[in-house]
Amino acid sequence: MSGFTLHSRNGLQWLTADVLPARHLFTTRTGGVSRGIYESLNLGGSRGDEPQAVLENWRRLSDAVGFDLTRAVRVNQVHGATVHVACAGQAVGPLGPGVCEADAIVTAQPGLPVLVLIADCVPVLLHDPQAGVGAAAHCGWRSATADILGKTVEAMERLGARRERLCAAVGPAIGPCCFETGPEVHEALLDWLGTDEELARPAAAPGKYLLDLPGANRLRLLQLGLRPEHVALRRECTRCNPARYWSHRRCGAARGTQAAILVL
Repeated sequence: MSGFTLHSRNGLQWLTADVLPARHLFTTRTGGVSRGIYESLNLGGSRGDEPQAVLENWRRLSDAVGFDLTRAVRVNQVHGATVHVACAGQAVGPLGPGVCEADAIVTAQPGLPVLVLIADCVPVLLHDPQAGVGAAAHCGWRSATADILGKTVEAMERLGARRERLCAAVGPAIGPCCFETGPEVHEALLDWLGTDEELARPAAAPGKYLLDLPGANRLRLLQLGLRPEHVALRRECTRCNPARYWSHRRCGAARGTQAAILVL
């Protein structure tokens, strides 16, 4: 789990990756005001939590990190491979719908937060500091195997980024200890990466596999031309850490949501 720093302030905790020069964070569930199944720093406004609690959580997070996150570019994540290029004027508040359906956001607009919401799926933040281009991607297995990362890197290149300069952080997600899937997911991974070496092993149940989705996304970044020293991977399973993270596999729909956020 090297290459990441855990920050604590006013009861909140969040992670940053040493490899990313842009302002960014991967949130945890601690330090907010939400109650019950959403306790405590729930950042999702569409799961049934009290709207004022969600707004207060975003305000507290902004105060803790020192920049305003209460208005950001947010999309409706649909487990697809659409990349949205964000610009000034598209920022929305924490409640209500996002600006469009997509699973990654790319921006070259300084001061404009972009984010994805997560609760097991793999969050990836990318940045080319020389070009001034950043991105946030939501890489569940469907969007990952549809090559959301490849499409994100291509969109960043159209804004002036270069692969050999890109830095990326793969944040906390469900780990290979807990991500049990059927053969269709294993086959999709093989089609996507061309290999399952060290990324899949048979589970106890016949025909099931335990897959390393965070590791698979890291491998895809390397296949896309990012330098190994520019890619950080957080080995921390969201399902195994209920005190720090929500997990869809553990809780189902009755849960809150973390966020991965980047601001140029």
